[in-house]
Amino acid sequence: MTANQHPFSKRILAAAMLLVVFLLALSPQAFAHATLEKTVPAANAKLDQAPPYVELAFNEAVEPGAGSLEVVDSQSNKIKTEDAVLENGGATLKLPLPTLGDGVYTVSYHVISEDGHPVSGSYVFVVGNPPNWKDAETFASTANSSKGMQQNLLYIVRVLYYAALLLAAGIALWSVFVRKPSESLQSTFKRLSVIGMRALLLTVLLHIFLQVNDLMKGQPLSAWGSLFTDTTTGRAWLELIVLVLLGFVALRFNEKFVSLLWVVLLLGVESLIGHPAANDLKVLTIAFDFVHLLASAVWAGGLAVLLYVWYADRKEAGRFGAIFSQGALISLAVLVISGVFMTMLFLPKLSYLWLTTWGGLLTVKIVLVIAVLVTGTLLRLRMRKSGFPAGTLLKADAIMMACIVAIAAVFTYMSPLPANEPYNYHQMGEDMHVTFNVSPNVPGGDNTIALHVWLPEASGAPKSVILRLRSDSREDAPIDIPLVQNNDEPSDSFPGYVRASFEATGPFLPYADKWTAEIRVMDQDDNELVRETQFRNY
Repeated sequence: MTANQHPFSKRILAAAMLLVVFLLALSPQAFAHATLEKTVPAANAKLDQAPPYVELAFNEAVEPGAGSLEVVDSQSNKIKTEDAVLENGGATLKLPLPTLGDGVYTVSYHVISEDGHPVSGSYVFVVGNPPNWKDAETFASTANSSKGMQQNLLYIVRVLYYAALLLAAGIALWSVFVRKPSESLQSTFKRLSVIGMRALLLTVLLHIFLQVNDLMKGQPLSAWGSLFTDTTTGRAWLELIVLVLLGFVALRFNEKFVSLLWVVLLLGVESLIGHPAANDLKVLTIAFDFVHLLASAVWAGGLAVLLYVWYADRKEAGRFGAIFSQGALISLAVLVISGVFMTMLFLPKLSYLWLTTWGGLLTVKIVLVIAVLVTGTLLRLRMRKSGFPAGTLLKADAIMMACIVAIAAVFTYMSPLPANEPYNYHQMGEDMHVTFNVSPNVPGGDNTIALHVWLPEASGAPKSVILRLRSDSREDAPIDIPLVQNNDEPSDSFPGYVRASFEATGPFLPYADKWTAEIRVMDQDDNELVRETQFRNY
């Protein structure tokens, strides 16, 4: 290659990298981590009449053109239906059904949220009085076990991918930072870069394959192509693969500008396909996530190089350790600052930290980061005295780094917010039985409230029923729920008691809070019976 050709090739490579990100920028960016909020029919419902359709309502839009929604009968035969359609801005998936006979039916769905997270699940509903009916929980337990195994495998691969991403990017960054590396250190950079790139390519392919395989299970091969061409997430996955392949080309040039550009674009794309892009303040959260990834790569990559040269050449380890200790201190400070800001952006209340697995893992990560800061300080003191990093401290630092990377990889696939779930309350009593349900129990949206009251036959039907909802954190007046009595056939009956059923649908939970439901029932003798129950949403 001539001197004139080499700069031209570098420009071609840089242009190719920028083109990948430009194409990503052209794709519609409406990322969200979708969770299922409501189903029609409801899970485990017992219906007298067959439903005309199945409807799944998510909290955010899901990707069009990918995934599946199907219904199977008790013999595992798929019900022939028309194609499912997206409604309500892509947040509702609806599947028209033919006339169903009496039986147990399972709804199974595989969709993908617009931040790349596969969302899948199954639930059961019953039509009429099928013979040898089994409780829905029997079906759910097997599905959950299978799903758990797939999820664990995905987490393992995600950890490996995340580690390879940070190591490959970090080693490339240190090859840029060190101005005049010795031949030994330069050889280390090249060797570790090749290993890191190979690991990154393998893990990114495996990571994407597992997600696609889970999402497109049972779909024809042609549908796989539409996933990568018709969805934002699929295109982002393709662009990530292309960037990783371009990384091998960048290694051949051994040019600092090309390496730096590759790292910036790679981490930039990774920042666009995760939780940060689902936040309301997308630009700010994505920026903090990019900085967080960059600092993580500096620390992880530098520590990997230092550990390698410590085994190969102690003198070189001393020289590189002096450079690394400064970079590690800065990167850890940036990690802490960016992590704090990201947590504040993700969580509306810090108290949510103690309510989710995401918060628990974050707490463990914080403890490990503090331990790393202490270990790093001891390493710096040791190097000032002897000029060499202590092997025990270095290994401890590496172990803690591996734990932090593993935690970060896992909780990026978890929702930072607690999940809202339907609330069900039932209380028995000699003077009254009460059942109270709120579904889907989401703040700011429509919720369906069902209230069932059983009074002794001697008391007769209730004279009046009042339902009020009170916020526990505010002193506002309670919200009176406009109950409407319905005449549905009771699914539950208690001998010696008369039932009255009421329902209401509307935005009765205007904000996230802990709520108290106050139920006041007046019998025919003007005796007032009061029950209270507490529930919350997020």
